[in-house]
Amino acid sequence: MDHNFKRILIVEDEEKIVEFIESYLTNSGYDVYKAYRGNDALRLFNTHAIDLILLDLMLPDISGEQICREIRKTSTVPIIMLTAKSQEESILNGLDIGADDYITKPFSPRQMIARVKALLRRAYADDKDSEVLSFNDSDLIINETDYTVKKAGEFVNLTPSEFKILITLAKRPHKVFTREELIHVAFDGDYLGFDRTIDSHIKNLRSKIEDDPKECRYVLTVRGIGYKFGSD
Repeated sequence: MDHNFKRILIVEDEEKIVEFIESYLTNSGYDVYKAYRGNDALRLFNTHAIDLILLDLMLPDISGEQICREIRKTSTVPIIMLTAKSQEESILNGLDIGADDYITKPFSPRQMIARVKALLRRAYADDKDSEVLSFNDSDLIINETDYTVKKAGEFVNLTPSEFKILITLAKRPHKVFTREELIHVAFDGDYLGFDRTIDSHIKNLRSKIEDDPKECRYVLTVRGIGYKFGSD
């Protein structure tokens, strides 16, 4: 992956924090775009080919959550939340609406760069063992080559994290994965969140690929252990 072709959008209203983030990203070889307000962020996103977004949740005009929801209507671009709130609830809420990861302020530049690199790797990796998996008479088709998923003939937009979890489960149907195993296998040790955030990604994934998220056919819960993939 050539860093020079990766464009990162920083959405943050505190200029000193933006300067701090920008300097480290630029030194690491990324192209940086900056927005201090939510509306500017959406305009930049819609006019440039952005590869990853660092998104502050607290903005002066529209909230980071609203921006995330808006972007997720049309795009699976990787999103890392920047939050001053260390509460688990606000982090899980952000993940519920489609963010891939989070960094809690204050954070070290090394931690930030590690998260950015890890998420870009997951989102844009070239997999030499790519394949197409089809289940239940093509009701669900997972194409690992171009990272697409079709449900009942229609493309569904999965975030990079959701896709990684789905392909990990689908490649080993009926194996029960603990949350820790999913983190290790799906994210190659790059995932720095707490293991309960897997549940948020699973919830979002189910809402996109299950006919009835309350009566799951594909992503099954194994109580007290974790998750497995089920197919006829």
